[in-house]
Amino acid sequence: MRLPIIAGNWKMNNTILKSTLLIDEIKKSSLNKDVEAVVCVPFTNLSDVKKAIEGTDIKLGAQNMHWEDNGAYTGEISPLMLKEIGIDYCIIGHSERRQYFNETDETVNKKIKTALKYDIKPIVCVGETLEERENERQEEVVKEQVLKALEDIDNKNIKDIVIAYEPIWAIGTGKTASSDDANQMCGFIRGIIGDKYGKEAKDNIRIQYGGSVKPNTIKELMEKEDIDGALVGGASLVAEDFVKLVNY
Repeated sequence: MRLPIIAGNWKMNNTILKSTLLIDEIKKSSLNKDVEAVVCVPFTNLSDVKKAIEGTDIKLGAQNMHWEDNGAYTGEISPLMLKEIGIDYCIIGHSERRQYFNETDETVNKKIKTALKYDIKPIVCVGETLEERENERQEEVVKEQVLKALEDIDNKNIKDIVIAYEPIWAIGTGKTASSDDANQMCGFIRGIIGDKYGKEAKDNIRIQYGGSVKPNTIKELMEKEDIDGALVGGASLVAEDFVKLVNY
């Protein structure tokens, strides 16, 4: 059975003080131990949030990283820096990184390989635009993203990868795909994994939905066969909402 995973993507929100206060609020509630809870926070907050979640089952994630260990890459953060802090996960290829910072399928692939090298579990984001969906190209687009992201990734590593299907048109817009649409696309991605890596990988890889997930929509999504969790934006910034998501 796949362990459900709810990951909060705080994006460019919260100072160090606000971050630790948010964790303190979350810690006041009991979280379902049968669901993996992850908070993906800004770089400046990682060390303090790591201390704040000590003694809990909450996992820590970064929102991006470079594929090189070090070098002349001004403003970038290396996997060695993240490992020193003790992160568990890293979001790779989020649509906002692709849209605003020129992330490509090739750089996503490089980052996944580096994350795996350092035992950082990648949360790999894929998804189509509204135009692509309206032109019924969502499967073509997502398949290309998945295959390019996983190029030259060994079968032994696939168990450590989480894929987040995030329809770009449903991120931060208040729109959301229906649970059936989300499940269909997550199932489609699962089929791609099966074709490339076999039945065991297909059955075990965890696939999240990430598109304006709210406490009032999470239960219906999680009841679907091929949805194993959610990559959550705004709702993860409110302690009560994040707790409700984990305890769906």
